[in-house]
Amino acid sequence: MTDAHAIGAPEWQRARLHVVTGKGGTGKTTAASALALALASGSGTPRRVLLAEVEGRQGISQTFDVPPLGTDETRIARTRSGGEILGLSVDAKAALLEYLQLFYKLGRAGKLLEKFGAIDFATTIAPGVRDVLLIGRLYEANRRRRDGRHRGASPAAYDAIVMDAPPTGRIGRFLSVNSEVADLARVGPIHSQAESITDLLESEQTLVHIVTLLEEMPVQETLEAVRELRSKDLRVGLIFVNMVRDPLLDDVALEQARTGRLHKPSISSQLADAGVTATPELVDGLLEEAYDHAHRVDLETEQLALLEETGLPLVILPALPEGVDSGSVRELADILLDELEEVGLAR
Repeated sequence: MTDAHAIGAPEWQRARLHVVTGKGGTGKTTAASALALALASGSGTPRRVLLAEVEGRQGISQTFDVPPLGTDETRIARTRSGGEILGLSVDAKAALLEYLQLFYKLGRAGKLLEKFGAIDFATTIAPGVRDVLLIGRLYEANRRRRDGRHRGASPAAYDAIVMDAPPTGRIGRFLSVNSEVADLARVGPIHSQAESITDLLESEQTLVHIVTLLEEMPVQETLEAVRELRSKDLRVGLIFVNMVRDPLLDDVALEQARTGRLHKPSISSQLADAGVTATPELVDGLLEEAYDHAHRVDLETEQLALLEETGLPLVILPALPEGVDSGSVRELADILLDELEEVGLAR
């Protein structure tokens, strides 16, 4: 099923800023990390990707098993093709101090403001300004060239930027930086920067990806986020369907399980063959688990159909039985790259 809002290969290939959101607990940081690795290794030539978080949770450092990230861009991984991933934890206070120095040349005065609590006050009392500062740090990284300047013939400092963004419940407001600061700063540098950031977010350079699970609440929140983002002229890219498990039973057994027609003697016989004593309680327990599993598969099928109705590309990521670490994230990146190539979105 196609949709007028769906992102095709040309649009995907022009994107430089990839915003990753999702309901809490869906594996947003894992998907963002896998996407960064895929982008760094998917072009056939080594690429440089910035992976940044804006919530201060240090999820990226835990995923890659590196020391906690700071406000400086630090290399956290390399791909087999020679690509490079740099990590960053964007901090509103540090961004505001940089901002004051850049626009107002406050220098030591900025440090005094921090000492007297003015920086905390500014980033707490005006959340819209805080979001401008957080996104503004990545806006600057997107503009920066390899020689450190923001203009000129030098190549871009990064081939792509991946933002591990706030969850879907806050993502619309977080990305609506211009309207959020309109009543706070109608003119001046903050207003100008908010407008420039909005231009970037609404341009073909930016895609917003959503991570979900095949469960009712995450899927419902995903569908609501898709509608909200589209209403704000923000371009939705991929839906990552995370932690997907294959059914434990084939189609025939699933139908028998959901209708209560699994053959007890057959189950008892198979348990005996495996050296397990097939007590009536054990067999009844297995039948109940099979029934629950069949209905779980039905629910996941229904939720997948709802996601397909968005017309957006779905990327299926399997559950990781051993948990998430740097090695397993690389496995997910390979799966992601293969899926992007299948739908014509890989570079």
